[in-house]
Amino acid sequence: MTHLSPDRRPPATVHHPIPLTTEQPHAAPLAPRPDGIPDVTQVQLPDGRIVTGYTLTHTQPTGPARPAAVSPLAKNLALAGIGFAAVCGGLILLTSFITALANLVMNLIILVAVVAGLYVVLQIFGGGGGTTVNARKAIFKSNRFYG
Repeated sequence: MTHLSPDRRPPATVHHPIPLTTEQPHAAPLAPRPDGIPDVTQVQLPDGRIVTGYTLTHTQPTGPARPAAVSPLAKNLALAGIGFAAVCGGLILLTSFITALANLVMNLIILVAVVAGLYVVLQIFGGGGGTTVNARKAIFKSNRFYG
């Protein structure tokens, strides 16, 4: 950005708004039109400007809409349905939990039985479970052999 000296700057153009200086009398109120279009009215502001627009009638704001009345029977039936759905869901979860717990206990019993059975089989057929006799150091008393 270059800074220009005051003598080399282009002249600035200033636009001034032209106020309405003519005094116009206020428009006389007109009868409402039968076609539903509101009347046009002119209002002069304190600074002398004139504003033209449609006249609108002020309507009172309505209060908050009251909800439709609901019968107590309908409320009770709705609450009963919600409660019944919650109870049914809870019962389904409870029965599912009990079934899963029973299956867990059954599987643990089967696991203990299988482990005990394997232990017994290894004791019977395993090579390290029997007694060994060293024949050279043995003393056979029935044959009267004392070595």
